[in-house]
Amino acid sequence: MNDQRRDRLDQPRDPGRVQLPKFDPEAFGRWSEGIARYMGTAKFIVYMTVVIAAWFAWNTLAPKNMRFDPYTFTFLTLILSLQASYAAPLILLAQNRQTDRDRLAMDEDRRRAAMQKADTEFLTREIAALRIALGEVATRDFLRSELSRLADELDEAALRREKRARSDWDEEHS
Repeated sequence: MNDQRRDRLDQPRDPGRVQLPKFDPEAFGRWSEGIARYMGTAKFIVYMTVVIAAWFAWNTLAPKNMRFDPYTFTFLTLILSLQASYAAPLILLAQNRQTDRDRLAMDEDRRRAAMQKADTEFLTREIAALRIALGEVATRDFLRSELSRLADELDEAALRREKRARSDWDEEHS
């Protein structure tokens, strides 16, 4: 209900409540990742080195009235501290987002691995069933050996018939 009242102009605001600006956490996260990614490049280190070297050169070699940060470089120290104080949380935010993505990817990998394991176990059972079924089916080698045995038996039967026919012929002609 509070959200409905806030958008209405005919309703007074709650007293004493400070309204902070709204922001999209996803957009802010992408922005912080972009900054953290850029700060982790050689390009950033080279640019920072050039800026710091120019800062040192200007504040040591320029005429005294044109120097804006005297010898102890207090302002430079302040700027670098400010940069570090913002960079550390941005880098941590980017790391947290990467950890979340890694966790989701790992969960998806686990799910896929479980599915693959189930598929592999199913296929293993199917192959085992096929092997058992094939154990009862005549194989090529078995058929060859049986056909060879039958051919040998037929040859022997033909030889016996031939011998019997000869012996019958010899008896008739003798």
